Amino acid sequence: MMTPPRRRFLVQSSSLVLLLTAPMIARGATLMSIRVWPAPEYTRLTLESDGPLSATHQVLSDPPRLVVDIQGLQLDNQLRDLAGKVKADDPFIKDVRVGQFKPDVVRLVIDLKQAVKPQVFSLLPVAAYQNRLVFDLYPAHSGDRLMAFMQQQEALDRERQLGAGSTAPPQTLAQAQPQQSDSLGDWIRQHRSELDSRQAGQPQQFARADAPPPAQRPDPVRRDRRNFRSVLLAIDPGHGGEDPGATGPSGVHEKDVVLLIARHLRDLAMSTPHMQVMMTRDSDYFVPLWTRVEKAQSANADLFTSIHADGWFTPEARGASVYCLSDGGASSVEARLMAQRENAADAIGGIDINSRSYQVAKVLLDMSTTAKINASLKMARPTLGKMGELVHLHSKQVQQAGFAVLKSPTIPSMLVETAFISNPEEEARLQTPAYRKQIARAIFEGLRAYLDTNPPLARRRILT
Repeated sequence: MMTPPRRRFLVQSSSLVLLLTAPMIARGATLMSIRVWPAPEYTRLTLESDGPLSATHQVLSDPPRLVVDIQGLQLDNQLRDLAGKVKADDPFIKDVRVGQFKPDVVRLVIDLKQAVKPQVFSLLPVAAYQNRLVFDLYPAHSGDRLMAFMQQQEALDRERQLGAGSTAPPQTLAQAQPQQSDSLGDWIRQHRSELDSRQAGQPQQFARADAPPPAQRPDPVRRDRRNFRSVLLAIDPGHGGEDPGATGPSGVHEKDVVLLIARHLRDLAMSTPHMQVMMTRDSDYFVPLWTRVEKAQSANADLFTSIHADGWFTPEARGASVYCLSDGGASSVEARLMAQRENAADAIGGIDINSRSYQVAKVLLDMSTTAKINASLKMARPTLGKMGELVHLHSKQVQQAGFAVLKSPTIPSMLVETAFISNPEEEARLQTPAYRKQIARAIFEGLRAYLDTNPPLARRRILT
């Protein structure tokens, strides 16, 4: 039987526990950070907090807006300043209004520039992030982009016929749309007039980017030019947006330097006859691994190059490397660890694993073939050789591992580690334009060497 002193002790202890925990329960979560990532394809709004958040939302029209109620949150200065984080050129968000709707509910009213189809999901703590509540705003009426670009191209063709005799060269991708060069329309407009076959028995040669322009030929031979098989190169700058990639000792992010290298590579390829370029991203926003593969597949790209500048556990690691997909185990422990690190990008950047697109993507990423891997190795070897002529190599052999971003079913693909950003000397070098151009030149020379002996097969038409 419990004695009276014992009973009083238990009652007092229970009261003390309730007294100490009550403020914690009432407090709810505290916001740590708010981030807005605008991009041509979608805008992401992220609320990071020290505890999980739950929210309900509804889409309203006339005018278009998204109303979000977040439970367990108090209005603070970060929320009040949210409107200041929205850029004027954001393609989706016009303005944001916030208020304390209920004692424990904050309401966000997101005024929109166009109707959206939002994806709202939560992410558990990972890497440097705590709990995240994510709002991805996609266009509600994307329409048939291929058909729209076909109609636009037909209109351009009619204009050319009306203005016959004009020989002005078309603008390059960088000149025409410097901020939207990864648009699907850019590739389609530039490739629609090409035949999907090359002259039999005549391997296509690719001129140097710094070679003098070819002599002008008279108009009667313009039809012959259509027989040349143009090559579409998919350039994939790693990471982006919520996923910074590796970070150097002084705070330089991998996502920033690889984007600059990718732009140098794009410019080299775009200034070369019979080469065209698409980029999986051309600004600072997150692109899931499977979306990078899907973009290249949808564009019928001939080659895929993913550019990175990874970190390591110690600052001594240095040098460039080239990786391909493995149909078995990794070629080394280091390659396996690299693949694990890169494949974690989706968890860090944040994707909705319950979406149908993600489920379809998992099937797509399991369809790689041995023939495609062999073609990838043929592309990677001369690239590694050219890089070895210009920069220090971390590994003198092409490495293989299960990189998700290299799992295109049909496109020869490689991943280039341009340097170790975790090495202080290489981090400093990556910040210099000269070194970034040097790396881009080495990758380009390797791709050209591969194409000179392995011209691509006729690409299936995507505008039939």
